[in-house]
Amino acid sequence: MEAKAIARYLRVTPMKARRVVDLVRGKQANEALAILQFAAQGASEPVYKVVASAMANARQHADKAGTAFNEDDYIVTEARVDEGPTMKRFRPRAQGRAYRINKRTSHVTIVVGTEEKGGDQ
Repeated sequence: MEAKAIARYLRVTPMKARRVVDLVRGKQANEALAILQFAAQGASEPVYKVVASAMANARQHADKAGTAFNEDDYIVTEARVDEGPTMKRFRPRAQGRAYRINKRTSHVTIVVGTEEKGGDQ
């Protein structure tokens, strides 16, 4: 069973968010939450919230389907960071010039799921 959570328009650059998301891709969900809780990067807090939301969504899907929910069975199957819209701001510089400052945003998508038993062989 899979569950997905998306955080859109996060005020963190996609490059910095990808560094954090790369830490948890493929990890067990509880382990990913522990890693994000103690990660030093600023982007780890919003990514932590997205992973926690995906786990909460998985719990809701399991309750709705009437199946047993075990947090230890879930892994981060997909984790991706897409670029959102860029806010363009201007900073005054010397001799009447203006430099552009790009305030980038990110869309973070996390999918958690259980490993399928059996598979194609």
